Amino acid sequence: MLIIALILASCSKKDHILELNKGSHIVLIGNNLGSRMMNFGHFETEMHLRYPDSLLFIRNMCDGGNTPGFRPHSSRNSPWAFPGAEKFQTELAEPSGSIGHFDSEDEWLSRLKADIVIAFFGYNESFQGKEGLENYKAELHAFIQHTKNQKYNGSKPPQLALVSPIAFADLSAEKDLPDGVIENQNLSLYSEAMKEIALADSVLFVDAFHPTQKWFQKDAGQFTSDGFQLNDKGYQKFGVLLADHIFGNDQRQANEYQNLVHEAVMEKNWFWHNDIKIPNGVHAYGRRYDPFGPANYPFEIDKIREMTAIRDSAIWAAVKGIKTDLAAADSKTKKLPPVKTNYDPGQGDLEAGYMYGNDALDKIKVAEGYKLEMFASEREFADLANPVQLSFDNRGRLWVGVMPSYPHYRPGDSKPNDKLLILEDTDNDGKADKQTTFADGLHLTIGFEFAPEGVYVSQGTNLVLLKDTDGDDKADVKEIILSGFDDHDTHHAISAFTADPSGALYMGEGVFLHTNVETAY
Repeated sequence: MLIIALILASCSKKDHILELNKGSHIVLIGNNLGSRMMNFGHFETEMHLRYPDSLLFIRNMCDGGNTPGFRPHSSRNSPWAFPGAEKFQTELAEPSGSIGHFDSEDEWLSRLKADIVIAFFGYNESFQGKEGLENYKAELHAFIQHTKNQKYNGSKPPQLALVSPIAFADLSAEKDLPDGVIENQNLSLYSEAMKEIALADSVLFVDAFHPTQKWFQKDAGQFTSDGFQLNDKGYQKFGVLLADHIFGNDQRQANEYQNLVHEAVMEKNWFWHNDIKIPNGVHAYGRRYDPFGPANYPFEIDKIREMTAIRDSAIWAAVKGIKTDLAAADSKTKKLPPVKTNYDPGQGDLEAGYMYGNDALDKIKVAEGYKLEMFASEREFADLANPVQLSFDNRGRLWVGVMPSYPHYRPGDSKPNDKLLILEDTDNDGKADKQTTFADGLHLTIGFEFAPEGVYVSQGTNLVLLKDTDGDDKADVKEIILSGFDDHDTHHAISAFTADPSGALYMGEGVFLHTNVETAY
């Protein structure tokens, strides 16, 4: 009897995990919980360390605000993930005004030849409470049925796993956040609904709510940054949970190479992000593709996909302890064709050159009673390239966000090195004579604002907080505060930051961008 029981238990375990094969293509879809995983890389690292010979291909398509049926994109004509999805989202069914030829969700999954789809849903839907529960269940069921009828890899339907939302940690004693009581009631309801639908539709369900609720009861502040978003330590633990529940409790086989693998995963994710969420996509896919896109973007997209594939190979080498020479490999990718300038002679005489200093000041007329003086220029400070936002701090120093990478990263170039600079007048002559680089290695620094806890800075799809913890005027901590901002047109992204007396942060954003930010409220 004992032997029979052990055999049954073993079979039961195998029946409740997905099958992993050599070369499996795993694609993550869904909301902010999944999207932020790209910024930490722990689940992917865990998978490669457990299965070092499997040559796993992993891509993250998640984005904030996505639901089973509603997946908006600024360059996609339709926000609906499958036919009929609009009937579950009547509030959102108004025309979005999106224009472009960005692939649909199904087209992307086919392009990626998905064998396994891991779907993260239920958080933002949970704010509808009991009233929205039946509609969510119907939407989830319709998504599952649609997915089961697809053959993204060209031969058979994908294996599917549904991941519930995590619990809400109570940080209200230290931050202006909900205590999570009502939130957890709703999250529990929606997690149970997902379990019910998954069981009825014979789909693997991962309960992330109850395990994380136990984590948070022991230490509410250890695993999240704001109660509902996991931090680095939280995603490390979450990555193990996902791997265990979806593919089984297998041990790591290449643990000694963890740091090398994680570094390779993050490098791959950076390039993949510049494909699936390409900055300035309005020109690559959207309403400004014609006439500005065809001359360069198809070639740049091909090249970045080549570079991303190189980084897949680098991960597979890293699990063997081998570090890849990426520069040498990248040099063998396609060369980008020259691009004709968009300069119009009517814009001015290029031969006259760019005016600096007093030459420029002499051409500027100001209103009566005002005087304009030069504080700093790029002749004295070479880093002052493409200044975007200026703000004086309470010590009279000028902070400048510079964006030499504008409009965005070009495949094959050095990685972006936008900066946040501090310019200071130390001898009180009215001109800057000292520069301190508060932060570099940034990308799209078009808005920032001071706060007691640090400096908030726009970073493409993220709002980040930079902290100087040792008082040397250099940021040594970078925390992603909110995700899901759109940088479809990079100079339309979140910018013009300012804080009111209460500490509330205001920012501007372009009218045709589609930002979907999940928050605690």
